[in-house]
Amino acid sequence: MGKLTLVILCFVFWFLLVWPFDPVTRALNLHSLILGAVVAILVGLAFGQRLPVLGAGVVLRRIFWLAAYVPIFIGVVVAANFDVVYRVVHPDMPIRPGIVKVRTKLRSNEGRTMLANSITLTPGTLTVDVTDDGYLYVHCLYIRHEDVDQATRDIVQKYERIIGRIFE
Repeated sequence: MGKLTLVILCFVFWFLLVWPFDPVTRALNLHSLILGAVVAILVGLAFGQRLPVLGAGVVLRRIFWLAAYVPIFIGVVVAANFDVVYRVVHPDMPIRPGIVKVRTKLRSNEGRTMLANSITLTPGTLTVDVTDDGYLYVHCLYIRHEDVDQATRDIVQKYERIIGRIFE
């Protein structure tokens, strides 16, 4: 993705966020457009060379899988919230905190980062470390399995397949 493409995408994103039209007077807020153009140009100049060159089909496929990931992630977070609330409110509900080692098949740094952040944003879990050889160390409120393969199935696999389609 070149600098010009990034400038255009940033400006369109700014335009949709701000929507510089006043519905009453039907006038255009010129200050907002100028500010958006300046920010888009600065972002394009600063980060245009750092982004990989991707075809339009690849970008659309990644956007599709990201859009598919969001409801799955929200569903997992909501279920985890109920689990944590139930453990806090119910006196007999056990907690067994600790750190487990899980494995990921993701190879890109971006994919591993999104996986680690997704785990951390899920209530009851926190990614402590991500290693270069494909392992994550995750602190859990309740450890169900100490075995790496079973812990990987419980914690990682609900995110890994779709994140792999987004970033790899």
